[in-house]
Amino acid sequence: MALCLGQVFSKDKTFRPRKRFEPGTQRFELYKRAQASLKSGLDLRKVVQLPDGENINDWIAVHVVDFFNRINLIYGTVSEFCTEKSCPIMSGGPRYEYRWQDGDQYKRPTKLPALIYMNLLMNWIESLINNEDIFPTRVGVPFPKNFQQVCKKILSRLFRVFVHVYIHHFDMICSIGAEAHINTCYKHYYYFISEFSLIDHSELEPLVRESCAFITVATYTLQRNSVVSLT
Repeated sequence: MALCLGQVFSKDKTFRPRKRFEPGTQRFELYKRAQASLKSGLDLRKVVQLPDGENINDWIAVHVVDFFNRINLIYGTVSEFCTEKSCPIMSGGPRYEYRWQDGDQYKRPTKLPALIYMNLLMNWIESLINNEDIFPTRVGVPFPKNFQQVCKKILSRLFRVFVHVYIHHFDMICSIGAEAHINTCYKHYYYFISEFSLIDHSELEPLVRESCAFITVATYTLQRNSVVSLT
């Protein structure tokens, strides 16, 4: 799947530079192992399971960074069509609005155009995964006690990128023949967060699955017309 994404989505359009793992580290080896499993055609439900003897936080860290890279690549492909005019509010259809709050520049939930929201989101995630106190890379340095809570917040906000792309830019994805690849990426993401209970399933409501756990062209539907705002 990683290979297919690289073939379909232009790597020079990634919304943020790829975060890479340092060769020779345990996390790099885990990353290579995860990528090999993805390319082997194994059932994604099995691919996401924690390998025997491995640390769960290392496994989660590897996947959070990998999803950050993949979702950046997907959004980077449609970002030129996601303008302040076309997407004046970061949303997932008429019912869901995503408002930005970071406790710093935006102390209260704030409506923003999708492109600005995405920039702030990716900056925020990048600052976290580059923070050695949260995502330690040195051997023997423990993860902080709130590590999984931080990852849950990152993954819940990355989900919003899927929502926005599927509902507002799926025609563009289809026009370049990439729908199968983004579906596989979402399926991988969904199985991973489900395996480790990393997102409250109420967060997933903007994309309503029918009989399967991943999105196809006809399987997302919009919810009721009342607006739900999320930060």
